[in-house]
Amino acid sequence: MPILLIVSVSLQFFCLVHMVRTGRPHWWLWVIVIGSYLGVAVYVFTQVLPDLRNDPASRRLVRNVRDRIDPERQRRHIAQQLDVADTVDNRRRLAEESLRLGDYASAAELFQSVLKGIYATDPAFLLGLAQSQAGQQQYAAARDTLDALIKANPDFRSDDGHFLYARCLEEIGEHQRALEEYEVLASSYPGEEPRLRYGLLLKRLQRTGEAQRVFEDMLKRARAAPKYYRRKEQAFLDAAQKALQAQESSGKE
Repeated sequence: MPILLIVSVSLQFFCLVHMVRTGRPHWWLWVIVIGSYLGVAVYVFTQVLPDLRNDPASRRLVRNVRDRIDPERQRRHIAQQLDVADTVDNRRRLAEESLRLGDYASAAELFQSVLKGIYATDPAFLLGLAQSQAGQQQYAAARDTLDALIKANPDFRSDDGHFLYARCLEEIGEHQRALEEYEVLASSYPGEEPRLRYGLLLKRLQRTGEAQRVFEDMLKRARAAPKYYRRKEQAFLDAAQKALQAQESSGKE
């Protein structure tokens, strides 16, 4: 069968499936079949592409592809908006985008610029500043920023903020306080990284029995978790398995 015919049939089949699944009028069948490539082109441009533009999942896919090709695109767009209107919201958006891109110095500068006046103790801005400081390995400064956040906003709750606080304590050598925070996170955080860090810190402090229980509990929880969760957390679960095996091997020597 000539290649052009195979391609034509494949495209027609795709369009017919789309027509049936989306409930298009049956007269499109004749346009697609009789029109061959022209019919397929008309159907795709008038029926398929508008659906893709209106579908959230498709828009997300297009946005992800676009971001991979040009990761700075969104930041340039926000920066242009900031040039036109220097507002707190535009500065926040640019700071968050800089943080997402790993430009921690720019993010920290932008968050600092909005932490004034009525926003001087804004918890979201303070958390963003702390994340930016930690990204630059300024863990003591990030710890201090989080302390200021909690002092000014005692009812504020953030799993990511709590985890960041524990990490900062670990990095600056306040291991006992870090363990206390990790212990709380081990039963509350929606992910495995804090549990892994808890176990690894216990192991580093020679509390091997406790570390082993943490790793075993991680793997036990994972077996009962949905597949999507295991896929998302696979790197941390693999690290726990490896740490547990290494610990068991050293115990046999």
